Amino acid sequence: MTTTTIPPDATAFPTRLPGAVADTLMWADPADVEDAALAQLRTISRLPWVHGLRVMPDVHLGKGATVGSVVAMRDAVSPAAVGVDIGCGMTAVRTDLTTEDLPEDLRGLRHEIERAVPVGFHAHDVAPDVDRLGLGGAGAGWDTFWAGFGDLHETVRDRESKAMKQMGSLGGGNHFIEVTSDDGGRVWLMLHSGSRNIGKELAERHIAAAKGLDHNLDLPDRDLAVFLAGTAPMQAYLRDLYWAQDYAARNRAVMMALVREVVTTYFGARGRDVAYDRAISCHHNYVAQERYDDVDLVVTQQGRHPRGYGRLRPDPGIDGHRFVRRAGARQRAVLLLGVARCGTPDVAHPGPQDVHGGRPGRPDRGRRVPQGPRRGRRDPGGVQGPRVRHRGADRPRVGRGAAHHPALRQGLTAVG
Repeated sequence: MTTTTIPPDATAFPTRLPGAVADTLMWADPADVEDAALAQLRTISRLPWVHGLRVMPDVHLGKGATVGSVVAMRDAVSPAAVGVDIGCGMTAVRTDLTTEDLPEDLRGLRHEIERAVPVGFHAHDVAPDVDRLGLGGAGAGWDTFWAGFGDLHETVRDRESKAMKQMGSLGGGNHFIEVTSDDGGRVWLMLHSGSRNIGKELAERHIAAAKGLDHNLDLPDRDLAVFLAGTAPMQAYLRDLYWAQDYAARNRAVMMALVREVVTTYFGARGRDVAYDRAISCHHNYVAQERYDDVDLVVTQQGRHPRGYGRLRPDPGIDGHRFVRRAGARQRAVLLLGVARCGTPDVAHPGPQDVHGGRPGRPDRGRRVPQGPRRGRRDPGGVQGPRVRHRGADRPRVGRGAAHHPALRQGLTAVG
């Protein structure tokens, strides 16, 4: 993982997408992007409500909206452009540990984290005690937050107990928890997750509702259905969406508190106290109401960080590369998320990669993106190469950097 400031200017990017109607700028070479994703971007650009599009380096085909895109609309919002994992994002905390403090075998730490944080479809037996974790208090707003559950879509109101027990749980797919290190050998805790099942259910209900509205019946792709400003359906969607984004941020905070508790106990038993910097956290699947060029816009993002000069944000990257990025002074609307899905990233740290492997004894395999058991790779264009199954001594190892530590190959991500 590396910390980097993205240059505000580049010689090649952004470039305009040929054939697009709304202003569409890409931080990727169209020649390197799969044809289906380019066609999807052009379709989005033709919608009458779209003011502009911005496209990230790791752009790829999505359902309705292209993953790795930013869609700015006038007087409308497309719930599919956000996706079903509302508020998905990253949280990272730097510790005062270094790779020299790590034991040769991290399996014990991994197992303790897995016991503390449910993964896959699992949840806590009882809702986590946020006061015990240091996340409570009068200013934390937990009572107000949970009181808002009763205002959500009527079909999810029986899910409150489940939502409470899933607070502080990882989920599956490409979500992960990592112990990783930076260029200088400092150890970080990093995690990637969102609004869990409650966010998914809210998104699915609103996407279905949007598809049935009269003004969406003639769209070229019904997955791009929108709610219109000033209508009750849009107000209901934004109410539920903002609540789910809050849930996602709180979920990551609870998980990080649980992971910190495990790390503190684990190293404390070995005579090493651990100090932590302030957490860095952000969404990258979300909606924001923003104003550009004196135009009020509803901006939807799948795979884009919030704007704001100088703010640090964690970035999952691809192929095991992790970044903490700082926005440049002129990057008002876009902070790049990810790296190109083919070729070599120009800011990638070659190692030590992280603790990122899937299940115990299963390190990352070449260029695969972890997607959970029995799931295909999120790689419609095949740019990551063929799936290769390695066995025994032929299995590649993750991490080749100077600060590489053997324990960082063992995996902390429980995917399922």
